[in-house]
Amino acid sequence: MTETPTPTPTATPHPYGTPDTPHVTVRGEAHLEVEPEIAHITITLTARGTDRRTTLDDLTHRNTTTLDLIKSYGDTIEKLETGTLAISPELTRHGRAERIRAYHGRIQLTATINDFTTLGEIVTRLADHDLTRVDGPWWTLRPTSPHHAAARRQAVREALQRAREYAEALDTRLGALLELSDTGTHHSPLGRAAFAESMHYGAPAGAAAADAAPIDLEPVRQTVDAQVEASFTLIPPALG
Repeated sequence: MTETPTPTPTATPHPYGTPDTPHVTVRGEAHLEVEPEIAHITITLTARGTDRRTTLDDLTHRNTTTLDLIKSYGDTIEKLETGTLAISPELTRHGRAERIRAYHGRIQLTATINDFTTLGEIVTRLADHDLTRVDGPWWTLRPTSPHHAAARRQAVREALQRAREYAEALDTRLGALLELSDTGTHHSPLGRAAFAESMHYGAPAGAAAADAAPIDLEPVRQTVDAQVEASFTLIPPALG
């Protein structure tokens, strides 16, 4: 009868290192300040009338006019979406009964724009439209912005530099990378209050779109943050 040899147990690496393979764990961070890439605006169109069909027709006409204006800017418009559409009656009490006094219509559009000169011109032209409200702009980066990758690379370089400095303080060198963990990458605007604040444009009486100068809008710079944690082995230092 042949006996099965007992397998030789393998050593489990100590999670915190050993005197023969000490570890160092460091944190790397990056904070970039960059210009925004796109801006969002919300356009709210309204209509009011005593007849439901007339109110809907007015709202449809206003919506078509607004869409045509925005689409005329071509590739500077990255996205144009229609959100909510609502037609609701306004009731008034007449004796013991309620009657419909008027109808209110509302459409909300959202536009994403990548040219900020175009943005100022669009906002100005929309402001000249009756019963039109513009909210924004909200400045931001694209999800695929290269600034995110740049921040991550900078965070990794900082972690490596920090680990080397610890190794130099012990008069030794780094051995191998054990683990690299991404603890978060995000971006946020500087001057958050200004970013979140909406600008409301009414329709000035008698104003013509051709006479209105484009509004000069100053983009809000964005901050991009990245954090990593990295663990390295160290060549055992001589501490004596």
